[in-house]
Amino acid sequence: MKRYNAFSDELKRHFGCKVQRISIDAGLTCPNRDGTLDTAGCIYCGGHGSGSHGILRGLPVAVQIDDGKQVMWRKYKASRFIAYFQAYSNTYAPVEQLKQLYEEALAVPDVVGLIIATRPDCLPDAILDLLEEFSQRSYLWLELGMQSIHDSSLSLANRCHDHACSVDAILRARQRGLNVCAHIILGLPGETREQMLETTEELNRLGVEGVKLHLLHVMKETALATMYQRGDVPLLEKIDYVRVVCDILERLDPQILIHRLTGDGGHDNLVAPLWSLKKFEVLNAIDAELRQRGTSQGDLFNSGNVSRRATS
Repeated sequence: MKRYNAFSDELKRHFGCKVQRISIDAGLTCPNRDGTLDTAGCIYCGGHGSGSHGILRGLPVAVQIDDGKQVMWRKYKASRFIAYFQAYSNTYAPVEQLKQLYEEALAVPDVVGLIIATRPDCLPDAILDLLEEFSQRSYLWLELGMQSIHDSSLSLANRCHDHACSVDAILRARQRGLNVCAHIILGLPGETREQMLETTEELNRLGVEGVKLHLLHVMKETALATMYQRGDVPLLEKIDYVRVVCDILERLDPQILIHRLTGDGGHDNLVAPLWSLKKFEVLNAIDAELRQRGTSQGDLFNSGNVSRRATS
């Protein structure tokens, strides 16, 4: 048994079988790249969107899913699939275009749900209404790139939005009954362990349903890579990352689902940290650290501090 509330276990409980996510590039962009806010993008984001390596780009959504189904069957014997709109901002388009993309994904046999990844500043009410409509007839998660609650970190990362924007997006999504998974990056330049734990407390207060933790990756051809090569960006060592993840899990509301505890940037484009490529070793180290501590998710969760979660 895992010592944290794993999303993979929730999928098994909900669907009664093995379910795998299939990453999709819907051909969308981002206001931080198309000139609406900026053209440079976030400092860690490469030319194809952050964390979206290995996707078959330029092909119809249904074709990408069919290819992913074959891969997931061979690797995991999965029989059901969730279409994961991952690359760039997947609510950054007209409502009718988004509706068509989501419908195309759900029309593929054995696709049982959607995960829509986006930025908090790309969620006007009309888009949230659309997501609410899809959530009422399919299994749906809204994955929101919060990254940090600290405006200084968001500014340094060139996110072009502040934490208040994330709070507003989460509250409006919750009002529509949407499942929200907050994406958090650990090890952002200048952030201390205490600041990362403050982000954890805010996640508890906001009442998000899921969390995805990710270490800061340095990818080729990014502003972060230039900063790293100048020696301006110290990265977390493996043991430090494992410890802070366990610190976070101990303080996180035990009801929150853990969608991810680490990730890798892909062999071809990753500059550092290279230890992150051995993903299962990192996950095993997190499990071992929790066992050594004798703790589990929520052991240090103070429910008294979140008894009145943000609702407005």
